[in-house]
Amino acid sequence: MPQVDIINDTTLRITLRLEDATTMIQMAQQNQAEYAQEIITIYEKMPVFEYTHFCFYAYDSARLFERLLGMDPKAYLSFSLDAPESFFYALYGGMAALYESSQHLLQQAHVAGTGSDVNAHVSS
Repeated sequence: MPQVDIINDTTLRITLRLEDATTMIQMAQQNQAEYAQEIITIYEKMPVFEYTHFCFYAYDSARLFERLLGMDPKAYLSFSLDAPESFFYALYGGMAALYESSQHLLQQAHVAGTGSDVNAHVSS
């Protein structure tokens, strides 16, 4: 479980562990239709950030991260994130495993004419 420390009214310190990456991967897999675009974005953009410097907010891919935290760090002006390299590499590997099926889900949704609302297609 991630550790979120409120430093003051404007600052958070977030500490993640390898197990948190596993939890994020499981949440993504269990709700793949909901997070398909986010899975694709994380997989495609993590190498751009050399994996361990990935920013969940750079490409609007923070919903899964925020769900893990159980809160919205954007409610604060700044936050620091401490996580071992294993967290980032495990997360990348998990997103890689879900990448192709997520692309397929988005393509199906597009063909079905539901646009980016994958959940609407999957649930029908």
